[in-house]
Amino acid sequence: MKCLYHLPKTNFHLHEENPVSRVFWGRVNLHAATSFLFFSKGGKVQKLMHNLKYRRKKRVGLYLGKLFGHDLKKSELFKTVEVVIPVPMHPAKQHIRGFNQSALIAQGIADSMNVEVQTDNLIKTINTSSQTKKSRYNRWQNVKDVFQVVDKKSLEGKHILLVDDVITTGATIESCAQLLVSLNNVSVSVVSLAYAQV
Repeated sequence: MKCLYHLPKTNFHLHEENPVSRVFWGRVNLHAATSFLFFSKGGKVQKLMHNLKYRRKKRVGLYLGKLFGHDLKKSELFKTVEVVIPVPMHPAKQHIRGFNQSALIAQGIADSMNVEVQTDNLIKTINTSSQTKKSRYNRWQNVKDVFQVVDKKSLEGKHILLVDDVITTGATIESCAQLLVSLNNVSVSVVSLAYAQV
């Protein structure tokens, strides 16, 4: 309980205009955007993310996703979400890591919100290099036109929640969102477990 109490929550899900939604202003037309926790170098959240991604502590992603989902369910901005989709990894990269951390977070969120999760409809077709040390422009160039929707019909007319692990510049999730908002009568919201201010 003490650890939960001290998590650096953003509470951005309660406000339509927040620092995460501003990341995407003028870039992609979203219904809403938020992040669950503040990310800082050397902080608790970085340790949690490191345990999830590199120490294969999958329960961290599922558990934090469930906590996040409980908060999202209480927000007017996210109550109409019908399907949760994680930002995909290229199969080759996922094979090396063994799992997609965003898919674990998405599963936890979907469980709490009692909605469908689709982990194989949005796919990454090109294996790009790591985004970590790239500038904002180079991040965008790196992920432009690398995603594809397999079954567009299953998403038509729905409010989609797109999930990533960390939002920094928002380039990856923007590329995915651009593709999803182009579908017929679709509304897209984006969320991440953590928000790293640049």
